[in-house]
This record gives sequence, structure tokens and C-alpha cells, in this order.
Amino acid sequence: MPTILRAGPYRFFFYSSDGNEPVHVHVEREDKVAKIWVDPIWLSYSGGFNRAEIARILKIIGKNKTQIMEAWDEYFSN
Repeated sequence: MPTILRAGPYRFFFYSSDGNEPVHVHVEREDKVAKIWVDPIWLSYSGGFNRAEIARILKIIGKNKTQIMEAWDEYFSN
């Protein structure tokens, strides 16, 4: 599970088995988790995050979209 980004209390990562799906990240904070598609950015599912946190998470992904996509390509092209 490579961690791509940490922002505040959030850890953004993907699973090594995710390569057969479109680019997305998993986000966790404590016992909460979400899956976010990256291009376009939208919520796939959320387990415990409220709307305000999801909005913050989506904004973080938007600001770091290039970094996330590059990390995905680098990891899954090997």
C-alpha cells in the first residue's frame, strides 16, 4: 500500500491490486476510509467521513491531481 500523500490528518494511498481500475486513491483518517476516482474527481464511496471532510479531501486531491496520477503511472507501469 504505497502512501502517495499525507495532508493534515489524511493519508492518501492505493493498493497494489488497484492497477486494473481507473486512477483512484483511498483516503484514511483513524477508522474512516474513502475511495476517490481521480480523473474526473468524484467520490466512489465513503465509510465515515462527513460531507465537510469529503469536500476537503476532494479539494486536496484537486490540488495534487498531477502528483497522484504520476505516482499511479510510475507504480503500475513497472
